[in-house]
Amino acid sequence: MATIQIRGLVKQFGPVTAVNGLSFDVAPGTVTGFLGPNGAGKTTTLRILLGLVSADAGTATIDGLSYRELPEPLHQAGAVLEAAGFHPGRTARAQLRIQALAADADASRIEDVLDLTGLTAAADRRIGGFSLGMRQRLSLATALLADPEVLILDEPANGLDPEGVRWLRGLLRGFAAEGGTVLVSSHLLAEVAQTVDSVVIINSGRLVAQGPVAELTAGGAGLEETFFQLTGEASR
Repeated sequence: MATIQIRGLVKQFGPVTAVNGLSFDVAPGTVTGFLGPNGAGKTTTLRILLGLVSADAGTATIDGLSYRELPEPLHQAGAVLEAAGFHPGRTARAQLRIQALAADADASRIEDVLDLTGLTAAADRRIGGFSLGMRQRLSLATALLADPEVLILDEPANGLDPEGVRWLRGLLRGFAAEGGTVLVSSHLLAEVAQTVDSVVIINSGRLVAQGPVAELTAGGAGLEETFFQLTGEASR
């Protein structure tokens, strides 16, 4: 399975340095939490990794290749960056049919991912009537449709109720247990602590800490306290 590697990544937007010399790895078979306060550079890093933004310096690769170099990118990396962007008049099933064609995914996967994300009963409802949590589930279904090796998720718990967060935790743990690679950004630190194997914490575009959760909190502090000590900001 694939490894994510970030090496010396730099990105500036005018006078603002969004990412500043960032380096870290995400290994197969693990869930890595990508943490930092708002504006820390998490989303910019993920967008560079997915080929949506060009870096000014450094590299962001999946299995040694940039996203644009991947021979079958949707089969190799599934992503959720936001829950918007679906046509409100389409049903969930129709949306997935269109995505399956675009990804050259087997049509049988549509029913699989609807079941996996708990959307089977809502599959023929129009997306315009979906809650934010249901849109997040549909985004995850879309990301999983081509049976990728890697999941790259930006705040996937947004809009999910407590039951949905528990479901998401099980989904990510199961994906990693089968050898998949998961990078998930979040500011919901208490939930991340119960989901991830390790964390990467950034602030002002720079790496401030990385490693297994147990090691970072070995001094007796919880993850939220450690986060505050490293970034000076409370989680929200």
